[in-house]
Amino acid sequence: MAQQIPDKLYFKIGEVATLTSVKPYVLRYWESEFKIISPKKSLTRQRVYSRGDVDLILEIKRLLYKEKYTLEGAKKRIRQIQKEAKAKNQLGITFPDDKYSKAIKSITRELKSLKKILAD
Repeated sequence: MAQQIPDKLYFKIGEVATLTSVKPYVLRYWESEFKIISPKKSLTRQRVYSRGDVDLILEIKRLLYKEKYTLEGAKKRIRQIQKEAKAKNQLGITFPDDKYSKAIKSITRELKSLKKILAD
């Protein structure tokens, strides 16, 4: 069963630790090992993770704990996954869940409409 992530844009480190069942000190360590995890800092200097960061942390956890990859192996696998995703995007392959593509098309139509209104 896939981990259910709340519908939020950003998460504090404590929330991420709870969601992923990974201790905060481990999250900070993974940040140093996996440069792709890049939480921003709030005005109070607290780490705030994006949904993408949370998804990545869950994938790293899966690779390390379930698939039994080493840290180096997990880094290589993450790079490989990124290359595959980039190749799919370049080929124009869409994801099975087309709600994102519908949303982007809708936003594009709205932006074109606004551009036309502003041009007149």
